[in-house]
Amino acid sequence: MYTASCSSVTWIVIKEGKGAKRGEADKAYDDMTSFEFVLVLHIMIDFGITNDLCQALQRKSQDILNAMHLVSNTKILIQKLRDDGWENLLQQVLLFCNNHEIEVPNMEDHYIYGRGRYRQPKDRVTNLHYFRFDVFNAAIDSQLHELDFRFNDEMIELLYLSSSLDPKRKFQNFKVDDIYKLVSKFYPADFTEQEKLNLKSQLDLFFLEMMEHPQLDRLKSISDLCRWLAETEKGEIYYLIDRLVRLVLTLSVSIKNRRACFFSHEIDKDRTVIAWRMII
Repeated sequence: MYTASCSSVTWIVIKEGKGAKRGEADKAYDDMTSFEFVLVLHIMIDFGITNDLCQALQRKSQDILNAMHLVSNTKILIQKLRDDGWENLLQQVLLFCNNHEIEVPNMEDHYIYGRGRYRQPKDRVTNLHYFRFDVFNAAIDSQLHELDFRFNDEMIELLYLSSSLDPKRKFQNFKVDDIYKLVSKFYPADFTEQEKLNLKSQLDLFFLEMMEHPQLDRLKSISDLCRWLAETEKGEIYYLIDRLVRLVLTLSVSIKNRRACFFSHEIDKDRTVIAWRMII
């Protein structure tokens, strides 16, 4: 794929021959055949460890607890990549550059931005320091920061408590105390003090009825539970539980929402930018 892309750019240079398009193609070819570009490509390949998390969060059937475990394990793998992955990555990049006749800079020399007449020194740091800390570590830290921001301790607790409403496996995770804590801590303004007391009674009755109900096995998610409450009009009887279920389904990080993770890489005359974003 890399060789084909370089060949395509070269073909554009030959075909156009002159003018602005040739200049743009020349610049693109220079960027694509630079050590820095190859390094970024390999970093993106290593970041494939986030792919399973991204795919899982896009599945509507994904339950909350499994999503939490995936987030936690992905953060562990990313941190391990940061701590132990640099040497292996560098060897892969050097081998790739050797196979494709790409110039490899001396790692002990000072890093220089750009190529040709656009070359500029950067703060007197070595190539090794720049590539490892300003590119590799910075990209990983960006991902870890984003995951910590999206799934901080408070959000993890909210998701954990919400999982008590998950009807999978006949409400295996159903815990009255956790559901009551969910209401008290995260939805205090949505229930009066009297309603909070009534909620406990509703939860006890609701759980007993659910254990005897023949339609339980077809409920696979909190959204299924919400739909079932509406279709059977049980939501009118268990109106406090129905209200809570609807509140949980409005979570900005609800597993029902679709997510996509992607990298954007841009090379310009000033610096290399590697950005990672998770779209909710």
